[in-house]
Amino acid sequence: MVNIAVCGANGKMGQEVIKAVNSADDMTLVAKIDINNGEFATIKDAKDSVNIDILIDFTQPKSIYENALYCLNNGINIVVGTTGLNDEQINELKKLSDKNKLGCLIAPNFSTGAVLMMKFAQLAAKYFDNAEIIELHHNQKKDAPSGTAVKTAQMMAEVNENFTSGNCEEVETISGARGANSYNNIHIHSVRMPGFMASQEVVFGANGQTLRIRHDSTNRECYMNGVLLAVRYVNENRNFVYGLDNIM
Repeated sequence: MVNIAVCGANGKMGQEVIKAVNSADDMTLVAKIDINNGEFATIKDAKDSVNIDILIDFTQPKSIYENALYCLNNGINIVVGTTGLNDEQINELKKLSDKNKLGCLIAPNFSTGAVLMMKFAQLAAKYFDNAEIIELHHNQKKDAPSGTAVKTAQMMAEVNENFTSGNCEEVETISGARGANSYNNIHIHSVRMPGFMASQEVVFGANGQTLRIRHDSTNRECYMNGVLLAVRYVNENRNFVYGLDNIM
């Protein structure tokens, strides 16, 4: 049995993760960690009391980097579902994971459908020189753009050098009107509004045609198969992985 701790246990995602872990035959939940009335307030508190094989983190962008550093410096493998890490932080966590031979899997999105959406977008990016990303989330999501949008842009940029081919020189009369200009000029537009949970659309354009690839999540349960897949991978392969697409 794999001993699992969930950090952010009282959050909406944390509660779903706890249900999934409790339903898995090969996992045991040993710690619920949350600064708001958790069984343990900190990862250190939990580590001092129970044996943790893998920690699953669904907390906040402001805390995830320190949480991951603590785990990788203290013999705990980690699966990260919290978004908001920048490229430099991800690279540092990779170095630490490699150095200490501990598993660290960071996934901007655990939905298998969303991962396929990213793969399809990467495939289409070979054939279109113009593309933009629109991501839509509930208004309690703190980071923008979403980790899924950033990962999608990175994957698309691997196969094409410029996604604003033929565009005229642009002038924003209101700053930010064209969204964030990310990897290889892929513009990302973030929507935050009640009524959404998590959606993303990648729009491709060429003379005489457009292609839209979209994924919608309607509940948090859809992420759980991906979370359990990640936990099982980390348990068997103590290495660094960024993106669920690399283990599917």
